[in-house]
Amino acid sequence: MLRLLTRLGLRFDDLVEERRFVDQYVRGNIGWTQVAMLLGAFTYAGYAFWDWVLYPDVVATTLAIRGGIAVLVLLPLTALLSVRAMKPWAETIFLVYCVIPGCVLPSVYLVLPSGFTYAAPGMIMVILFVSTMLPLRIGPLAVFCLTTWIALCTAESLGPALPPGLRFINHSLVINAYALSLYAVAAREFRARQQFRTAQALKQEKERSEASLRDLHATQSHLVQAEKLASLGQLVAGVAHEVSTPLGLALTTSTTMEADLRAMSEALNGTAVRRSDLTRGIARIGNGLRLTSENLHRASEMVHSFKQVAIHHADEERHTFELGGWLSDLISKLGPLLSRQGLVVEVTCPQGIILNSYPGALAQVISNLAFNAAAHAYPDGGGGRFTMTVTQPDQALARIACADQGVGIREDLQARVFDPFFTTGRERGNIGLGLHIAFNTVVSSLSGRIALESEPGRGTLVLIEIPVSS
Repeated sequence: MLRLLTRLGLRFDDLVEERRFVDQYVRGNIGWTQVAMLLGAFTYAGYAFWDWVLYPDVVATTLAIRGGIAVLVLLPLTALLSVRAMKPWAETIFLVYCVIPGCVLPSVYLVLPSGFTYAAPGMIMVILFVSTMLPLRIGPLAVFCLTTWIALCTAESLGPALPPGLRFINHSLVINAYALSLYAVAAREFRARQQFRTAQALKQEKERSEASLRDLHATQSHLVQAEKLASLGQLVAGVAHEVSTPLGLALTTSTTMEADLRAMSEALNGTAVRRSDLTRGIARIGNGLRLTSENLHRASEMVHSFKQVAIHHADEERHTFELGGWLSDLISKLGPLLSRQGLVVEVTCPQGIILNSYPGALAQVISNLAFNAAAHAYPDGGGGRFTMTVTQPDQALARIACADQGVGIREDLQARVFDPFFTTGRERGNIGLGLHIAFNTVVSSLSGRIALESEPGRGTLVLIEIPVSS
């Protein structure tokens, strides 16, 4: 039987899935089902009014039967569903609720003068209620149909005999009602199972999609962080290259001075030392000391500048700073790397624009825009100009216009430049996160706006507007 139900689509192979479906189908709307059960109890007892209209002599007996079943069975079973511990037994309670009044109903016809002449309509009303108002599955409903039909046949055998034709009509009507109710409940359950399976598939697909989206966001976050570190790493490489020059000169000069000092020492240990040789040696050592000092001082300044740039990039605290001086200081510190790429940066900013914002985030934005211009605006490596013009449209807003005179961006690409992983230089190792980071930083960290305007062959303009107090 279970195999047949499975083939008909009225049972799931997976027991866990079957239990989930039963829990949703049978117990999903207990409150509304209880309302239907209350209505059924009052209707079942209310048929005594018909008995009173037709047969007032026996109404006391029929009311005792109908009312007793309603009060002693139907209403307690309805109330029992409100107990949380009984909800797993909801389908059994529904079945008992249906079977008892359905089996007791034929006894009413034993005391009516008409006997079982009009038994079929009463049984059909019970069948109609059970099949439409209660969430029974096909199996329990079949149990109800079998037990109530046996009760009807048993009660008929105890009552006055009916004419054969009337008995046949009664049973035909009841059996047809059983068949129609079984078909209706089976069709309803089949559709519910299909909807349940579709909902489960959609839920699983949603969970997989959400998991994939979380993984994608995590990967994107890692790549964004890597891009930030990569930009700082490029700065490290540029500064290391610049620092190596003065350090190399200082090392070479110190080696030369060591050789000159050794030669002077040997000359002084000799018998004759000319004054001109001694003067020339002292002058060479003096020049060497001066060159060594200048180059070490230059290297020290570069290291200090790099330290300040690194602090700017890592700084997540809010500070109050003067924008013009801060920009000049930042560009001077980015100079070693930008100059290697042939990019000349010009800053125009009126004095007195004070920001209470996040300098680390703003430094990240300016760095990304400058590096992006060096890599994409002048792809031939010849370098060019990158200008930053600061204005203050009102007291609460600062506007930074970053422009280049490079190759520009095609119109069909301009709407995508801030998208993550979009780049036109992937063959050169770019991953397309620089402008995406700049966009997110301006919008999220600085509470501002960023927009891009470009014309192929005439350069690109990036407008940044940030509040004076983020």
